[in-house]
Amino acid sequence: MTESKRRPLPHDFHPSVPSFTVTSEDVQPGARLKDAQVHAAGNTSPQLRWEGFPPETKSFAVTCYDPDAPTGSGFWHWVLFDIPASVTALPAGAGSAKFEGLPEGAVHARNDYGTKDFGGAAPPPGDGPHRYVFTVYAVDQERLGPDSDASPAVVGFNLRFHSLARAQLIGEYENPAQG
Repeated sequence: MTESKRRPLPHDFHPSVPSFTVTSEDVQPGARLKDAQVHAAGNTSPQLRWEGFPPETKSFAVTCYDPDAPTGSGFWHWVLFDIPASVTALPAGAGSAKFEGLPEGAVHARNDYGTKDFGGAAPPPGDGPHRYVFTVYAVDQERLGPDSDASPAVVGFNLRFHSLARAQLIGEYENPAQG
């Protein structure tokens, strides 16, 4: 196992909470991401569906994080929150900057590309496989608190204290060395 594979996941620092199930037509556990989820190829957020969350859930948040990015702090690809509790799926492409397919009231915060949308996988060539952790959080309040100008760290801080349960799906992507 390489050093990068030992990097923790963002919720490893949060209190333990129950889990529920997230599935996708576009991301399979442990499998290579499709070109649609790659920044230079499709840059399209995947379809996600979730179930089995606590009945007291008042909203959801969805994130995508690469703990293996060579930054010292990982890389946030997607930060979406204030998804109404009645919504249990997002179509492919809902994370676009056009907000098509997003439920009313959902908020995109800045990702580490500096945009308020889904930014696909883009590991440096030859850096080995990176994990892309798609996490759905069941939240105990309708509005998490931050606005769309919040950093991923501020959103994560709020999720630490307001998550009732969590579901994750991890895909991988590697950009082979050039030359």
